[in-house]
Amino acid sequence: MASNAFATTTTTRRMLNKVPEVTAIFWVIKVLATTVGETAADFLNVNLSLGLTVTTVVMSLLLAAALVAQFRLRRYVPAVYWLAVVLISVVGTLITDNLVDNLGVPLWTTAVVFAVALTITFIVWFISEKTLSIHSILTSRREAFYWLAVLFTFALGTAAGDLLAERLSLGYLMSLLVFAGAIVVVAAAYFIFKLNAVLAFWIAYVLTRPLGASTGDLLSQSTKDGGLGLGTTGTSALFLFVILALVIALSFRRKQSAGQLPEPTA
Repeated sequence: MASNAFATTTTTRRMLNKVPEVTAIFWVIKVLATTVGETAADFLNVNLSLGLTVTTVVMSLLLAAALVAQFRLRRYVPAVYWLAVVLISVVGTLITDNLVDNLGVPLWTTAVVFAVALTITFIVWFISEKTLSIHSILTSRREAFYWLAVLFTFALGTAAGDLLAERLSLGYLMSLLVFAGAIVVVAAAYFIFKLNAVLAFWIAYVLTRPLGASTGDLLSQSTKDGGLGLGTTGTSALFLFVILALVIALSFRRKQSAGQLPEPTA
């Protein structure tokens, strides 16, 4: 009886959890989404001449709509979840760009501010919920903490990536290699030296943002600026297509594996 109750509880939690399992595909889509966040923000702002303010308002409204849909769901739905991630990536980039370009806040100050904001979010989240694990996003309050932390990781990653690539003149390729190397170090610390899984996840999550931003800049920026000159339009379209293909595959796989399970009841 006890084992059956445990199995039922585990199944219910897996169905109600609002965040996907952390797999290789999770990290691939995450990096692709962060790259789109960088290139799409530049495309809307520069190529379509919407300007930072209009672009920020439009994308923030779209993000709000996506998050409303996400919060109304009772379990993880790949299409809705990853749409929210892509949009929050764009908005996080725009927040940093507004602070730096419109308000003249130095990049290092922006990076410090968002690092502090992220730290405070984690502290309040842990005090409130006693865990920072993404495997237990089972309530609206925990989900609110989760998305707030995600927003700050994107804003912080944008500032950190631009700080290294532009202000410290490392260039996009070198910045990409620096952040990729840092992620390798975190992975080694987790797999070899048994670094705490939750800590390793959030460090890697923060680092993938500047990794994706550096990748986007490297691909899209002109050759005279240190990029490969593919442009924001082509880069955004390519990465969005890959994200869409992966999300469709995840949705199909999830439907195949869990299609027979009943919807959770109130």
